[in-house]
Amino acid sequence: MIDLMDKSGIIKLKEQGYSNRQLQKMLKINRKTIAKYWNEYQENLQKLYNTKDTKEIAEIQQSITSEPKYDAESRVRRKVTPEYLSALKKILEEEQEKVRILGTNKQALTKLQIHEILRNQGFTASYSTLAAEINKIKNSGQECFIRQEYNFGDRLEYDFGEVKLVINGILKKYYLAVLSSPAGNFRWCYLYDNCKKDVFLDSHVRFFKMIGGVWKEIVYDNMRNVVTKFIGKNEKELNEDLTKMSLYYGFNINVTNAFSGNEKGYVEGSVKYLRNKIFAQNYKFKSEESAIEYMESVLIKLNENSNIEEEKLHLKVTKPPLELAQIKESVVNKYSFIQVENNFYSVPEYLVGMKVTSKIYYNKILIYSNYEFVCEHQKIDGEKKISADIRHYLKTLSRKPGALKNSYVLKSNPRLKTIYYKYYTQKTKEFIQIIQENKEKSDKEIEQILIETVVKAGESSVEQNKLNELARSQTSMYNNIMNGVVNG
Repeated sequence: MIDLMDKSGIIKLKEQGYSNRQLQKMLKINRKTIAKYWNEYQENLQKLYNTKDTKEIAEIQQSITSEPKYDAESRVRRKVTPEYLSALKKILEEEQEKVRILGTNKQALTKLQIHEILRNQGFTASYSTLAAEINKIKNSGQECFIRQEYNFGDRLEYDFGEVKLVINGILKKYYLAVLSSPAGNFRWCYLYDNCKKDVFLDSHVRFFKMIGGVWKEIVYDNMRNVVTKFIGKNEKELNEDLTKMSLYYGFNINVTNAFSGNEKGYVEGSVKYLRNKIFAQNYKFKSEESAIEYMESVLIKLNENSNIEEEKLHLKVTKPPLELAQIKESVVNKYSFIQVENNFYSVPEYLVGMKVTSKIYYNKILIYSNYEFVCEHQKIDGEKKISADIRHYLKTLSRKPGALKNSYVLKSNPRLKTIYYKYYTQKTKEFIQIIQENKEKSDKEIEQILIETVVKAGESSVEQNKLNELARSQTSMYNNIMNGVVNG
């Protein structure tokens, strides 16, 4: 059988110039299978570069990164299983005990004898496999560190680092996704409020789009976004989404040994360097957006002496940004909400009872009906929370203005609620009408218009009072004059 890793390996080795016959010997995969996946990849690339249709691009991306289909009945069990390794280690430990008791002797089991013992226990791995595993175990002693130098475009390193910031007076923990190039002496980061898989993948797409190129290899530690699980001592099952991304963009995945941060020392140092240079002195911001703007301005200065422009000449040309959104269909409930990941989001009231499609990103949700964009929400952290937009209920509120006062949609927007209770409790219809007339504007613009309308009405009222007072004064004077004339 061939899995996603095999498919990825075929494509990357073919890009390096290996023939189908060479790959058959190396990968033990039939030449026809190799040709099939390589030709399919080439066809997809051609289609990708010849279309601008976003829907078609998404379909091609799905084809490039999809898991190969195979006949499940033809699966062959792996020879080197955790049970096999456990049995082998037990034999080798017994051999060490024998040496401790007898000293150096000629009674040590040969590899051939160990192979025979394991076969008798029901294991079917070949002698060469056994010899390779024994060599791995015996050579896993004292570690030697070798100084590394890399050519432009060869290596990129990835890591996360924590940072604490005060946003609008509230202390919050954030994460820096850091990508560093040892050869180019270039460091980049982006600020997120978590380090989950969506964020992990988003940082790659942002970086490749910003740079306009892709490195041959990206190095990671054993974070859960990279390694799904360990198989035995030395094998690791890589995260499927990362594997798809590496297949699409064309980079190799290199995972360090456990507890070996030194194997990606440049990015380890970059996390500390960037955190200190950017946020050591300035850690208080009005908003997350202002913190990111500040961070990006500092990054430009920190990379002024890097060799990134020269390194760009050695990078693989990047492809259109990989679509990362999860797609979900939902039925709009009677309150005009849809449920996404245990939270609720409002949609326009005319969609009640209908199906809508959500594109769920790490920080936002875009909602569509019949392929037409309907609305956008910021993604909510937590569970059983609600994001409601008053614009989505204007038709109903126009018919039932009395429902506004105690509605959740008003209470969920503190600024709008404050303006309503301060200025419009006796002018609910006017409040709704102003929002209706300005519903295409942003929340802040609508709030400003509501306040300005009240202020202008107040000024007009003052002027009207002055005119009324003047009119009353003039009327009084006229009456006095007329009384004098009549009485005279």
